[in-house]
Amino acid sequence: MSGIAHHLVKRSIDAGRESYRSGSFARDGGDNKPFGHPHAVATALVLTSIAWFIAMSAVQYIYGGVVATLTMIETPTATAVKVDPVSDEADAPLLSGDDKKSTAIEPELFYIKTKPITSKIRTTIKHLVAEAGPWSRFRGLQVAMVYHFAHQMLLQVLTGLFGHSMIPQSLAAIATAVILCRLQMLWTHVVISSPSEQKWYRRFPTIQQGKKIILPTAVWAIAEQAAIYIPVTLFFAFHLEGYASNAGNFNDLSPTQQKSIMLASLAVLMSGLVTAALVVFPANVTLKRVQASLLSEENDTIVPFDRTFGGKVQSELVGGTGVVSMLDAWKTFDWAARFRLVGLYAKVFAIQVATCILFVSLAVFEVRMINGNYILY
Repeated sequence: MSGIAHHLVKRSIDAGRESYRSGSFARDGGDNKPFGHPHAVATALVLTSIAWFIAMSAVQYIYGGVVATLTMIETPTATAVKVDPVSDEADAPLLSGDDKKSTAIEPELFYIKTKPITSKIRTTIKHLVAEAGPWSRFRGLQVAMVYHFAHQMLLQVLTGLFGHSMIPQSLAAIATAVILCRLQMLWTHVVISSPSEQKWYRRFPTIQQGKKIILPTAVWAIAEQAAIYIPVTLFFAFHLEGYASNAGNFNDLSPTQQKSIMLASLAVLMSGLVTAALVVFPANVTLKRVQASLLSEENDTIVPFDRTFGGKVQSELVGGTGVVSMLDAWKTFDWAARFRLVGLYAKVFAIQVATCILFVSLAVFEVRMINGNYILY
């Protein structure tokens, strides 16, 4: 979605630049008149593009990053309610002390599950603000910026060493993720923990902790590469590149051939969606929960979190491993939580679509307002 919006906004900017170079714009009747405000159009489009990038990044980070991570690790709590028994016989005779003891009925305990904090975006943000202040929406942002910068630098170095073809690039991406696994785990710990006076760079996971997440990090990185390269491989296997670069080639085909190309394109799209849903989604959830299990016991979590994962994890202090296995990390993430996370991703997608429509419309409106009845082609 961000790629589509980038293309549309870029098209608006290119249109403004082209008009600036040609010194003309189209009005009603097809008459060309001097383009009176080229600098204003260029400035407005650049500022709108910057605002769009910031808005999309904020949506992705807050809702697709922070809120999604909290959803992955939250364990809904239950409240115990004690219910005393009530006699059904209103006129029951008084009992002696011995009779009372023999016929006494123990009170019953009922456990009522509370609604998860992350069940709604609004309640999650409200909880974060109440616990950690208004800027808690961007918790972990410094770590994220360091991670993405280091990721880009290291990926370029490894790509140069491994090569620029498909498989070497994929191997470079996997190696980069594994090398930076401790930094990624640090981001998860900062996001899920309660506010701390300790600086984030002093909370860096140990090398021993890093070794425990090498495998889940590698699995997650491989899953992400599969979601990219399976559709790409099918795209070229179906020879769709010629129709993507030149629509005229598609128009020259017979109706039967066009139908075949459309089905092939749908297969490419579905392969990416299925891989993301069945491979990337579980791998990402598993990685985050394994990382969360390694959070120091000195740090409390900002949402309810069962560190024992239903009794499957024991602390190293009592001879346990101190980390949840990949299988248990996924199995203890119940279906209610999975549906809650999928619903969150759907909401994030809808917000991104609305944001893209808003800014593309704003770009067109700015050009029209500055230059009259100017039409983008």
